[in-house]
Amino acid sequence: MRPTVIAGNWKMHHGPAATREFFHDFSPELSDPPPTVVIFPPAISLSAAVESRRGRPEVALGVQNIHWEASGAFTGEHSAGMAVAAGARFALIGHSERRHVFGETDEEVGRKITAALGEGLTPVVCVGETLEERQAGRVDEVILRQLDAAIHPLPEGAPRFFLAYEPVWAIGTGETATPDDAAATHATLRGRLNQAFGPERADEVPILYGGSVKPSNVTELLAASDVDGVLVGGASLDAPSFAAIAEAG
Repeated sequence: MRPTVIAGNWKMHHGPAATREFFHDFSPELSDPPPTVVIFPPAISLSAAVESRRGRPEVALGVQNIHWEASGAFTGEHSAGMAVAAGARFALIGHSERRHVFGETDEEVGRKITAALGEGLTPVVCVGETLEERQAGRVDEVILRQLDAAIHPLPEGAPRFFLAYEPVWAIGTGETATPDDAAATHATLRGRLNQAFGPERADEVPILYGGSVKPSNVTELLAASDVDGVLVGGASLDAPSFAAIAEAG
């Protein structure tokens, strides 16, 4: 049975002091069994998050990006091995902002996934369409292209990764895919995973929904078929808000 995953992507918010304050205030009453709770702080705040979550095994930490090389002259980057050594267990890979703001390609996403798995990081692989692509009826084409590029370089035996569907038009806009929309798209992704790995291995991969998730809509989203969790943006920055979302898991 796949775990429910409640993940928070802080993006470029919360420096070290704000990170410590968040963890001081973050005290959800989780269900039994509890969901997998993962927080992705900015890299500069990861050490503060590691320090603040001591004694809090219910919260795992991740990084928002990695480079595919183990080391080298890549100013501003960090490797998967560095992330693990700093206390991360997960890595966001292929987030829409990395793709659309920084020009990250499908090929680079694949290389980062390979690097993450090689160091024991669990990749959370993001796929999703823009509004223009959705209006053109290209949702399946886009997300399956992105997924195929991500799984193509995976070692034999795979999975060991999470998948997150984030419609680009719903990120930070207040717009949210309906539970039926999310269920239909997640079913498409699940079908491709079944084709690639067989039903038993594919069933190990949680598929998260991301895009304007908040306490008021999380229960309905989590109840949708094949929605195994959520990837939360703005609502994860506020400790009580993210606690309410985690309690719904």
